[in-house]
Amino acid sequence: MSTFGEDPIQSLNEALAHSKGEGSAIVHTPISPREVRMQAELTQAQMAALMGMSLSGYRKWEQGRRRVSGPAAILLRIIKHDPNAVKQALLAPP
Repeated sequence: MSTFGEDPIQSLNEALAHSKGEGSAIVHTPISPREVRMQAELTQAQMAALMGMSLSGYRKWEQGRRRVSGPAAILLRIIKHDPNAVKQALLAPP
């Protein structure tokens, strides 16, 4: 079978394994952008800049009009743990 046919089958097998509590999938609990921002003592504008996004997009997270997912959720967890780590990484030369 071609790769085209193998990919959906593999995805379905992974989904089935996940539904049974098997496999390597990691489920992260939701995180509150507002709580992270307040803990880091940042304004919404500062937090949006730290996240690399627009202020209006960030506000939608806090208002619940957009859901935080993927890499953004991971970045929020890092900021919650150590906001200076993200600041230092962004200021470091490439």
